[in-house]
Amino acid sequence: MAPTSMNDISPPSLPNTPEYTVSELSQTLKRAVEETFPHVRVRGEVSGFKRAASGHLYLSLKDESAVLDAVCWRGTAARLAIRPEDGLEVIATGRLTTYPGRSRYQIVIEQIEIAGEGALLKLLEERRKKLAAEGLFDEVRKKPLPFLPAVVGVVTSPTGAVIRDILHRLNDRFPRHVLMWPVLVQGDGAAEQIAAAIRGFNALSRDTAPSRPDVLIVARGGGSLEDLWAFNEEVVVRAAAESAIPLISAVGHETDTTLIDFASDRRAPTPTAAAEMAVPVRAELMATVLDLSRRLLGGMTRTLEDRRVRVDGLARGLPDPERLLETKTQHCDLIGERLQRALETTLTARVQALDAKAGRLRSPIQIITTEQRRIQTAVERLSGGFARSLSAAGQDLERIGSRLTPPVVTRAVDRSSEQLARISFSLESLSYHRVLERGYAVVRDGAGMVVESGDQARSAGAISVQFGPDDFADASVQPGTGKPGAPRRRPSPSSPGGEDPQGSLL
Repeated sequence: MAPTSMNDISPPSLPNTPEYTVSELSQTLKRAVEETFPHVRVRGEVSGFKRAASGHLYLSLKDESAVLDAVCWRGTAARLAIRPEDGLEVIATGRLTTYPGRSRYQIVIEQIEIAGEGALLKLLEERRKKLAAEGLFDEVRKKPLPFLPAVVGVVTSPTGAVIRDILHRLNDRFPRHVLMWPVLVQGDGAAEQIAAAIRGFNALSRDTAPSRPDVLIVARGGGSLEDLWAFNEEVVVRAAAESAIPLISAVGHETDTTLIDFASDRRAPTPTAAAEMAVPVRAELMATVLDLSRRLLGGMTRTLEDRRVRVDGLARGLPDPERLLETKTQHCDLIGERLQRALETTLTARVQALDAKAGRLRSPIQIITTEQRRIQTAVERLSGGFARSLSAAGQDLERIGSRLTPPVVTRAVDRSSEQLARISFSLESLSYHRVLERGYAVVRDGAGMVVESGDQARSAGAISVQFGPDDFADASVQPGTGKPGAPRRRPSPSSPGGEDPQGSLL
């Protein structure tokens, strides 16, 4: 019989072992885990925290030797008291289950809390440093509190003793109108309600009812660090820092410190102390006002007395006002009399000077007549001088001719003399005086300008007619369209029978 190899050996068949598919086995394990661990509390350090776009939270809880996956669904994540962060040690409450798609088991978180006060303090310190780096705690952001607010806003629980302590203290010191915004001061949703109350008060208007408060008090009684954690949440701190209304934080007792204390404009050790900061003591204020009134009245009385004594002392050094007025009155009378005489003298002198200048003036008609005569004389002198010049030239020529004996010179001189005589006769005949001697006349208008046509004469109306050098006559022209008769000429004495051999020049 040939030996057999190891490959030829097959395992014995197990006909009684059930056979599972992967899905069936995964579901069986899932039911077993969920039934065995329906409610567990697991302590560990948060690692790999991330928030999905759907709002679900995914993280891992780990210790020195193991890692447990964790998931928190969106609806539960919104109700968590704290926000998970990497490195934070927490206690997660939930149920165990498996995820068949990855062959892993995980815890579905239903609640999460900080594991120990040390972890809370570490988280608190990290958050404080982060918000301080953003400048939310800077002193320059702090606003002064109003001296006497008309309305005080209070953000606190409506059922606790805090609101009663605040109202009682305000009533003792200075009663004011109080608006309360009821909120949760611990537990799920407390931080969101406190932030919404602060922003809600800031959104109010002074012109509407209820009126916007002048100062806010955010208050809560004492408690553990976990109880006061809502006032350490980032949403509350940011709302306090953004508040336009001055805010007083009064959370816990003297030794309790929360992040809202750093962001508020004033921190009060207790809610009662916050009420004392908000308003002054009415009795003390009234006493102060009365004391100031007495001091003001006394100061005014002393000042008036000092001024009266000073005025009396100065008055003794002043002269009698009536005597001063008598002297000034007499001086004014003398000046008035001198002023009257000066006015009369000045007016008389001006009248005399005006009369003297008026006597030296000539009328425009006299000036025009004188100038016309002066021009006429100049014209006559010019004509006579020209004739005398011609006569003198002729005599000079005769003397020169008498000295020239040659016949040619004599004849030339004779010709020149005859030509000069003709030129002289022609020049003399061109003078308007010779024309006037032949019966003509020169017509001028009122301005002394020569009238050259009948239209000009008719438009002028009044004209002056010159018949000779000193023969003038004034006339008026009536408008008309008839043609004048033929002019009658005076017979010239130089031509027999009235014929003028020179002819008409006009």
